[in-house]
Amino acid sequence: QVQLVESGGGLVQPGGSLRLSCAASGITFSRYAMRWYRQAPGKERELAATISPASSSTTYADSVRGRFTISRDNAKNTVYLQMNSLKPEDTAVYLCYARTVVLGREYNYWGQGTQVTVSS
Repeated sequence: QVQLVESGGGLVQPGGSLRLSCAASGITFSRYAMRWYRQAPGKERELAATISPASSSTTYADSVRGRFTISRDNAKNTVYLQMNSLKPEDTAVYLCYARTVVLGREYNYWGQGTQVTVSS
């Protein structure tokens, strides 16, 4: 059974930091590209950051570039999102997503999400 379990969300003041984690089980983690999405109330889901299976490539949305850092530890089957200089507009549910393609077939999985609230 595949599970992606996010943790590390919470309430933080503007300008503060949080580190999100997403622990994967039931997959060969090192074969999966990982993504962090976020969804704010009433808004479409937004891709925040991506990382390749071997961490050789990362990408960021313009809205988070320079403030957020995605990383992974394949030995721990975990992907992280370090979020600094948080703003109220970063308030959202943050979800991790795993994707791989094997012999032309795509496999993808979602976590349940962790709430991040940025407010004074």
